[in-house]
Amino acid sequence: MAVITYTQSGNKATTAAKLDKAVFGVMPANDEILKYAYTAYLANGRVNLAKTKTRGLVSGGGRKPWRQKGTGRARFGSSRVPIWRGGGVTFGPTGKENYEKKLPIQIKRLAVRQALSLSADKEQVIIIESLNPKSAKTTEIVKLFDKIKISGRILLVVNHKTPELLRATANLGKVQVVQSRYLNTYDILNADHIIITSDGLKEVHEWLGGKS
Repeated sequence: MAVITYTQSGNKATTAAKLDKAVFGVMPANDEILKYAYTAYLANGRVNLAKTKTRGLVSGGGRKPWRQKGTGRARFGSSRVPIWRGGGVTFGPTGKENYEKKLPIQIKRLAVRQALSLSADKEQVIIIESLNPKSAKTTEIVKLFDKIKISGRILLVVNHKTPELLRATANLGKVQVVQSRYLNTYDILNADHIIITSDGLKEVHEWLGGKS
């Protein structure tokens, strides 16, 4: 599978890179696997901050509102019961809930392969020979994107994150840099374009292709 390849300056390379069908040609995609991997990524990154107070944690309510008998009203031992205003919350979040979803490694990698295959089928995958901005300036990356005519949400896949590359892309809100072995279904499906360096592509093939 040949794919469009560019040099670091944005010119088309003389030889086109080839995509491994075992990684970029897994079709048709299984929607259930992609959906589960996508939601699992969000669930595993969820920060559990919600917490409510039970009747034992709400201040006050130490005194019995009225005597047990003779008033004609219902019996209450505390003004902090859940059915009273200002009382505790029944079955509310405690801050100890576990939202983690576990997937077998084989299913995770299969979902990544299928997500990459969908992107390749839509011609969203672009290979660049190298990506090492010497000036570490944002304008250098922006000029490259303009020259190869891409926009929107861009995922840069490299084999190693350099300080210069991170600095050059830090102010680009729709550009995300990820190492090849940390690719995930969420980032791939959300990207409008996926730019992979030649070294990053080699590592992706070694990680997801063959018997790995």
